[in-house]
Amino acid sequence: MTTEPKVFIPDKEIDCIGLFCPMPIVKSREAIQGMRAGELLAMLSDDPASDADIRSWCQITGNELVEVSRAAGVYRFLVRKTR
Repeated sequence: MTTEPKVFIPDKEIDCIGLFCPMPIVKSREAIQGMRAGELLAMLSDDPASDADIRSWCQITGNELVEVSRAAGVYRFLVRKTR
């Protein structure tokens, strides 16, 4: 028996491609404020600094960084709002 990889369907997705620090975090904060606890936010960014920034932001805010992927220079961050 094989286990299928978990597929996460975001409740909201924002496109921060072309934006640089601190805008991907600012936009993520704005987006997640309007969401309910438990909902998932997907944020797309091509800023190389956004990987470290989102990890730090999640640690500070207590939101859960569920998944990070990167394809063709674009990061996709999946963040679960915790409160």
